[in-house]
Amino acid sequence: MAEETVDTARQRRKKRSRITIGIVLGSLVILVAGALVAALMYLNSLSRSYEDNVQTFAEEDVFPDEEGRPAKDDDSINVLLIGSDDHGGSGESEDLPRVPQGGRSDTMMLVHIPEDRDSLQVMSIPRDLWVEVPEHGWHKVNAPLALGGIALTVDTLEGLFDVRIDHVTSVDMLGFIGLVEALGGVDVNSSYSEAFTTGEGHTFEPGVQHMDSEQALSFVRHRATFPDGDLQRVRNQQAFIRAVVQESLSPSNLTNPGQVQDMVETFSPHLVVDDTLDARAVGSLAWQMRGAAGDIQLFTLPTGDSGRSPDGQWIWNQDTQSMAEISEALNDGTLQEYVDERDL
Repeated sequence: MAEETVDTARQRRKKRSRITIGIVLGSLVILVAGALVAALMYLNSLSRSYEDNVQTFAEEDVFPDEEGRPAKDDDSINVLLIGSDDHGGSGESEDLPRVPQGGRSDTMMLVHIPEDRDSLQVMSIPRDLWVEVPEHGWHKVNAPLALGGIALTVDTLEGLFDVRIDHVTSVDMLGFIGLVEALGGVDVNSSYSEAFTTGEGHTFEPGVQHMDSEQALSFVRHRATFPDGDLQRVRNQQAFIRAVVQESLSPSNLTNPGQVQDMVETFSPHLVVDDTLDARAVGSLAWQMRGAAGDIQLFTLPTGDSGRSPDGQWIWNQDTQSMAEISEALNDGTLQEYVDERDL
């Protein structure tokens, strides 16, 4: 960025989006539910609520075969967060809540916790990004879930960024509805330059506005009227997540055991994690990050131009230079600096 130092950009970003938290977990979903568990671990009933309600993927369903996966050279942590829409997911499955096991994923984020544990980067991946899926050719990045499940999705993203994914979490949007209800609504900052009306009839103005659960769900799902479609929808999701994290971890909520218990019990049944993310692991990670400033960087993976795939789908092509730079930053522990330098 012209005539602006990285330190100046970092200070400007912190003033704009600092989120003060005492504990940070490995994904935005784990951040909300797990941080509450860790913050009040002395309440055994809260820990039990998390353990009793959070569901776990079968180990063999989460990660691809070890052979050929990227090596891990440091203690950073990468978490893949998958969210489902109404038409994706296990649907009527009795084994899991409505998480995407057979449909296309609606939301995909890669959460990076550096080795020093003093920052957190959350990268949204546009679902229309055109990528190569192992043994299946080229598809949108949300297609591997339908083609081969979570393990194929992990395999695709590990190949895309040449970085190892350590954990996988999935959440259906009903969990966010309940959490927003438990919070009494959230104040969301809409970044779109003008008012827009969703298919459900909710109108949102630019700037901060209070949203109940139905409004928030409509806000994060809408994309039909945006010129850049899913990219603005991703920005809205990021704004919503930021609002939920801020409100969930506010002093008034964290010092209210009954409120915390209600939030964990409401949200955790809609959360699925890999078998290593139990309450003890969540608490341990939170302790490691106790000295973190709590500044979360939310950004969207840069894309190339839009176009049509050979079979006629509307897609975003890859920005190959940005992909290579982000891959390098993920692997050498400089993703925070990369985001700061480009003001993403």
